[in-house]
Order: sequence, then C-alpha cells, then structure tokens
Amino acid sequence: MKAIYFSGKAGDGKTATALGVGLKLQEEGFKISYFKPLGFQKGVAKKEDDDVLLMREVFKLPFPGDVICPVTLNPHYLTGFLLKGKENVLPLLDESFNRLKEGCDVLLIDGGVAPHTGYNQGFDDFSLSERWGAGVIYVLQADSDFDLDMGLLYSELWECRKIKVIGALLNNVSRAQLDKSKGIYKPLLEERKLPVLGIVPRQEEIATPTVAEFCSALNGEILAAPENMNRLVEDVVVGTMTIESALSYLRRAPNKALITGGDRSDMALTALETSTSVIILTGGLYPNVRVLARAEEKGVPVILVHEDTYTTLENLHSVYRSIHPDNEAAIKIVRKVIDAYMNWEPVLNYVKG
Repeated sequence: MKAIYFSGKAGDGKTATALGVGLKLQEEGFKISYFKPLGFQKGVAKKEDDDVLLMREVFKLPFPGDVICPVTLNPHYLTGFLLKGKENVLPLLDESFNRLKEGCDVLLIDGGVAPHTGYNQGFDDFSLSERWGAGVIYVLQADSDFDLDMGLLYSELWECRKIKVIGALLNNVSRAQLDKSKGIYKPLLEERKLPVLGIVPRQEEIATPTVAEFCSALNGEILAAPENMNRLVEDVVVGTMTIESALSYLRRAPNKALITGGDRSDMALTALETSTSVIILTGGLYPNVRVLARAEEKGVPVILVHEDTYTTLENLHSVYRSIHPDNEAAIKIVRKVIDAYMNWEPVLNYVKG
C-alpha cells in the first residue's frame, strides 16, 4: 500500500486534485481509499464533511464518516474539547489510518486547513506525512509572490524531515498569473529541488463558489429568490460608500456578491441593475420591500445576516467551492485536468515503488 498526502491551503484545490489522481489511478487498476484526518467546522451546526461525502460516494468506500474524518477542528480548537483530550488524538488518527489502508493499493490523504495547522499538537501535514510514510503532493495556488515564498519554506521543512515529496502542483492559476507561474515560479521551485508536476489554469466551473456556499458559511437567512442559490460568485463588493462612488465598482464587477447594510436600500437597488449574483445584508436589518420585490423580479437571492459588515467579510474567508457527488460535470472536469495539465509519470513511479 502507498499513501499520498495532499498538502496545501484550504481552497487551493487539494481535494479536487486528490479526486482527479484517485480516478486516474482507479482507471489504471489500483484500488483507492481516502482519509481526511482533520476536518474543519465552518459554522455552529455540525454536519458531515462535504469532501467525505464526495469521496465515499465516488470510490464506494464502506466506512462511516467518523472513520474517514475522525477529528474536526475550528480556529479555537485549543480551548475546546481537543485540549482536554489531546493525548487521545494521535492514536485515534492512527486507528483510522490503519482501518482505511486495509485492502487498498493507494490511500489518498487530504491535508489540513493549511500545512502548519495543528503543529503544536503534532498533527500538522509535516508530522502526519512523516508518521505514516506518505509521499507528498503539494497543491499551491500562487496568487502572489508571498504565496511562492510560503511554498519554498514548506519545501525546506519537508526536506529537513526527509519526507518524500512527489512534486508540487501550481493549481487554480488565474489568467493573469499563468505566464509568471511558468516563467518565474516553476523555475524557482525546481531550483529548490521541488519538482513541479504541472500548472493548472483556473477552472471557473469548479473553482468559483456558489451563493449557497456563501449562505452556508454565513448562516444567513434567505429573503428572496431561493431557487437561484447555485449562481456563481466571482467577486465581492462592499457597499459602504455613496451611490455615485459605488456605481463604477458595481458596473465593473461581474457576477458579484454585494455586502451592505440592510438600511442601504439605495445601494441594493442600484446593484440589482448590474451583474449581481447575491445581495448580503448585514446588521440584522430587514430591507425595504422594494428591494425584495426587485430581487425576486431579477432572480437575485438576498441573504440577511446579523453580524456587521467587517465580521461578515471575515467569515467569507473560509468560503471555497465544494464538489458534490451528484455534480457529474464537475467530476469529469477534475478528471480531465489530470490528463491535460499534470505530469503523471512521477505519481505512477511513486505508486509502483
């Protein structure tokens, strides 16, 4: 059995990459299993992890969710149950690892929210990949030079621990960053002996979050057009300025989410005359009835949240697109990406030993 550990930040495409690699390996005759040691709880309500639901369905895994994803974290996990029972966490992870690897050829391991998450307790990506002897595929969305710096630092940490790194995948690369990724980022990574498996352009169909995912992250109340929650959100505009100042921003941002106070009916009505996917009203203030009537007419969902605008923006940092088991089109895209953009030979050589 070989284990492949997919490391990177949440939202960079770790799970999608793991899915594509798993499907490709399955086609070549390997039996696949999946493990997500550390889940992440976005809201207050506890629900089964979307990635677990996806992988269990696609690969027909016979294991319950609490075996595939035995531990769930939030940003304040040290002050919760985990600190009190921390001595039981690593044995619990080992138990799941040993159950999930039985009878499979390749175990796909989905990394944490970020490679360093859980470092103080010894269940960060570096410690767990070393603990289980897994080869690492590092999934990096390099939107800036700072992201590249972070990737180079991580590569040194894997090297210091003598962890096998199969390679890095520059993933979800915007059109503006493609040339820089090919001409600057790739050579710099390979200078540090971190082979680049491929450069994957952004796939809007699977990378862009939906209104429903925004609503889930915000625990919002839907006030209008609930039938259009599958709309894609490509940009976020905060409406705190005057209408005259905001108009140019509203016109330039396609398929956007407008975040504004519930008392700013003028801003909401103006946004509804431009390309808007959703209006998010903050402060728990219900809008003028004209806003809801116009939103229904335009088919634009309106979501009410009780937090202020700043807190709402902070909560949106955790929003990223999830692939659902019934989204066959997205699953096909993920699979095609591997053939189109990824150097498959290093992965196959690792799996075959």
